[in-house]
Amino acid sequence: MERNGQIVLSGRALTPVEVTAVARHGTSVVFSEDAVERLARDRTVVEEAVAGGEAAYGLTTGLGPRVTYSLPKEERAAFSERTVRGRANGVGPPLSREVVRASVLTRCNQMAHGGSGVQPSVAQLLVEMLNRGVHPEVPEIGSTGISDLCLLAHIGLVVFGEGLAEVDNEVLSGAEALARVGLEPVRLGPKDGLALCSSNAVAAGVAALVYNDASQLLEATHLSAALSFEAFRANMTPLDERAQKARPAPGQARSAERLLGYLEGGLLHDPGHARRLQDPISFRCVSQVHGAFFAALDFLRAPLDAELNGAGDNPLVVAQDEAIISTGNFHTAGLALALDTVAAAICQTASLAASRSARLLSGALSGLPDNLSSRGPASSGFAPLLKTVHALVAELRHLAAPVASNAQGEESDVEDDATNAALAARRDAMMLDAFRRVIAIEALVAAQGLDLAAPERVGRGALVLQRTVRSYVSSLGEDRPCGSDVAAVEAEVLGPSTIAGLLENAR
Repeated sequence: MERNGQIVLSGRALTPVEVTAVARHGTSVVFSEDAVERLARDRTVVEEAVAGGEAAYGLTTGLGPRVTYSLPKEERAAFSERTVRGRANGVGPPLSREVVRASVLTRCNQMAHGGSGVQPSVAQLLVEMLNRGVHPEVPEIGSTGISDLCLLAHIGLVVFGEGLAEVDNEVLSGAEALARVGLEPVRLGPKDGLALCSSNAVAAGVAALVYNDASQLLEATHLSAALSFEAFRANMTPLDERAQKARPAPGQARSAERLLGYLEGGLLHDPGHARRLQDPISFRCVSQVHGAFFAALDFLRAPLDAELNGAGDNPLVVAQDEAIISTGNFHTAGLALALDTVAAAICQTASLAASRSARLLSGALSGLPDNLSSRGPASSGFAPLLKTVHALVAELRHLAAPVASNAQGEESDVEDDATNAALAARRDAMMLDAFRRVIAIEALVAAQGLDLAAPERVGRGALVLQRTVRSYVSSLGEDRPCGSDVAAVEAEVLGPSTIAGLLENAR
């Protein structure tokens, strides 16, 4: 929920759009009054349990297979810091600033939901780190999706002044980073270390960015498909409402409606304007494939919302019953399965776009000059660019292999299953980069095709994309290297900071 330019963390209503605003654009955050009260109530339960000597996992006992070990009273506070240090085992290059911000934000909102039992001062410090630009350095590899323990521990280190963090593009020790912005470390108490680590906030934070980016790119793919339709003079009957109702697959009618809207005002709606009675599948089945992508994103949204706005803590503090209970809410099977589904949808949609680009280059099918070259057979035109787009699709097919099915046992036969949700989210983010390039290539090819076809009228959405592309890349005359053209469209038209403007203008 946004209020006065701030995202209010209630633990109930955080959205992927809000995650993106905080992660990429620095929108500030604050806990709601209800969340502050929940944090205090939960902490009281923790303190009473510790004072009463109650057996509570990770508070008065060891962790994992050491659950039977009873912690001496004098060790219970120090155990939290040892918990974090002992789990800060991530490896590989550091996660990007936006991913770290998304992860910290997600964990803050989960704490706001209730159940973590963390000291309110720890939660408040995490919020202030976001607002003041302290970004812990977190390696990208170390989670198997049953809590991002080994990744989140690197964030936890900074909370008590250890580890590394980036401030104003400078990497400092945790203590120095906090001091740079006027903050102080917090001394951890019982359960704080576990609360900092026991969450899937990295997987969920990345998944929120993936959901937001994939939703925008799917809309942009409708635009690039519309531009290809115009250049190809595609047959519109497969988008007919009667065809959609005959087999109402999830998302299909929504996709057809989008495409029809982007083609509104052009000649393709006129009877008899289509080039042929039946087009290739890459044109004929856009609503079916894009509709399946809509359905995949819908499938992702439910488990994503549960992670962003739920409590995956183990153990879970139940304040109303003054109880601390064991849970399996750290297991992210639904999120991992949904991310695998989105990966398959990205691959399928990109493959269809690549095929449309290839069909536009075939003069026998499109009625346009071969390779979309205005210079004739002595010119390569866009033919070599097809090698690039097919290389991108090959990469996507490789990346789309499921990861949720690769469960594996871990520590001492206790943690004997995994979901790989963090890997699935990171994989999807990588795929979206390649997918963006595929759509950039289709937009370039279709814009050239429309230049050569020169119809009297063009659909409003397709025309917006055509003009936007042409504001950065000129029509192809003499052969030239096109890699920089693809990069320009990818960044300036379809980039994370520019795509919203394109979609707004096309509506």
